[in-house]
Amino acid sequence: MTDSDNATLNKVPAVTLGFWIIKIVATTLGETAGDAVSMSLNLGYAISSVIFIGLFVAAVAGQISAKSFHAFLYWAVIVATTTAGTTMADFADRSLGIGYAGGSSILFALLMLTLYVWYRSTGSISVHTVASPKVEMFYWGAILFSQTLGTALGDWMADTNGFGYERGALVFAAGLVVVAAAYFLTNVSRTLLFWSAFILTRPLGATLGDLLDKPIDHGGLAFSRFTASAVLAALMIAGILLFPREAGRHPGESKGSA
Repeated sequence: MTDSDNATLNKVPAVTLGFWIIKIVATTLGETAGDAVSMSLNLGYAISSVIFIGLFVAAVAGQISAKSFHAFLYWAVIVATTTAGTTMADFADRSLGIGYAGGSSILFALLMLTLYVWYRSTGSISVHTVASPKVEMFYWGAILFSQTLGTALGDWMADTNGFGYERGALVFAAGLVVVAAAYFLTNVSRTLLFWSAFILTRPLGATLGDLLDKPIDHGGLAFSRFTASAVLAALMIAGILLFPREAGRHPGESKGSA
């Protein structure tokens, strides 16, 4: 297989600062949009989860069938995972009565199981190896579980532990700073650091989203969920247009290839 073939098959973006900025905005959007459908439209967590899971399946099918990297398609799937993650976690934590601790534990176990099966099947869980439909399915499955886990962790930190949305967001932001420091100052596995950061950005987005749209007497700013979602969507689109829209480098590509 030639370098150009690998570039064509690799359909995930380069992991840059821009990637993480868009990811945080996307996860915050997932929280406000998920709450808008389940709460503001009064559809409930179960029906909303079915809707968003359906959107996720359709978006993933489009992503996997695509022959090359498309930034807007990729981020559409990310938003689908984070909205589905919001309502699925709320359904498990609140409607089923599992609680934040129980929900987080189950979701963490499912994420670890997905990553383990992925590793046993392909020999790597690096995002730089996402270059086939089989690996893409593992990749998106892991992302869906990580997004759902992040929602449960965010709610657990903000509500059960009494940190509130602002301090909860600061805790997860501090966790990301630690991961960034490990990236620049140590030789810790880059794959481990990627998944750690990917998981932490979700509860950060969840607490930021709750801060925006929850009532003032609950510690939020009481912005309209629909207005907040529209603003966040606009910011995300601006980020996609502003930052380089290129696929990440596949291990088989030469260093000088684009």
